[in-house]
Amino acid sequence: MPLVSIVMLCWNRLEDVRESLTRIRLIEYPELEVIVVDNGSTDGTPEMIEREFPEVRLLRMTENIGIAAYNRGFERARGEYLVIIDDDSFPAPKAIGRMVRKFERDPDLGVVAFDVRNFYHYDEVAQVEEPESSAKDSSATAAHYYMSFNGAGVGIRTNLFRRVGFYPEEFFLYNNEMDSAFRIWDAGYRIEFHSDVVAYHKYSPVNRTSWRAPYYYVRNAFWLVWKNYPAPMALRLTRSLLFKCVHASLEQRTWIYLKAMRDAFRQANLIQGKRKPVREEIALNLRVPYDVFFTFYR
Repeated sequence: MPLVSIVMLCWNRLEDVRESLTRIRLIEYPELEVIVVDNGSTDGTPEMIEREFPEVRLLRMTENIGIAAYNRGFERARGEYLVIIDDDSFPAPKAIGRMVRKFERDPDLGVVAFDVRNFYHYDEVAQVEEPESSAKDSSATAAHYYMSFNGAGVGIRTNLFRRVGFYPEEFFLYNNEMDSAFRIWDAGYRIEFHSDVVAYHKYSPVNRTSWRAPYYYVRNAFWLVWKNYPAPMALRLTRSLLFKCVHASLEQRTWIYLKAMRDAFRQANLIQGKRKPVREEIALNLRVPYDVFFTFYR
């Protein structure tokens, strides 16, 4: 039975981390290690973990370094498979075993995207898992559609993720999953969503990140384009993003999109040497929701 490493990144979410780690103890899979990377919390989260969850491998960052802290956990993972969660998400009890069986059956499956359900609203009566299905029945695939994954609940082959470079640390926040998806597909592996592999996430009804989400989504959208697309597509998408930044700023009466655009160019040195265009097939078929990045102030 292969070892699975669950990696969580946390920052000042003590009660959510406590609940998630408590739920993880209910997982029905014996070969499991749990790694929590604390991103410089000041609310007592790391002390709580050390006191109440001695089985957890805790890595403490001295400051908030964004998604780069995830990579510190990935680097230390010993499992054949990684499961990535947020500090307010957790896999359902049977999810890990089901994920492993899907990987073991299909060597070309690189990523199992969990059915990440809203903890508060998806199952309002009881938090339950669907019966396990065959790989064909539970996967969501399309002939001309390549998908990314939700970082609140996903399983990845560790060696594959290591080979493609883990998360892009220069992004700091947001669009890191999409950047990884380009490289995973380009490496010849598939990403599949499976409805019988469940995780729960405490989706907040309030945008906790204020300006951070529109800023980082838009800045990183430029970098997604410049890093991953063949030159003609990259030029066309860059022009499109420039137009969207101006239009959304005027429409929504905010400077945040223009600031993100400016910083994408000013800080382009952060992606220097990291451009590796994917195959045209992937560039055409991996859907990136660029329009959604410009809707935060509507």
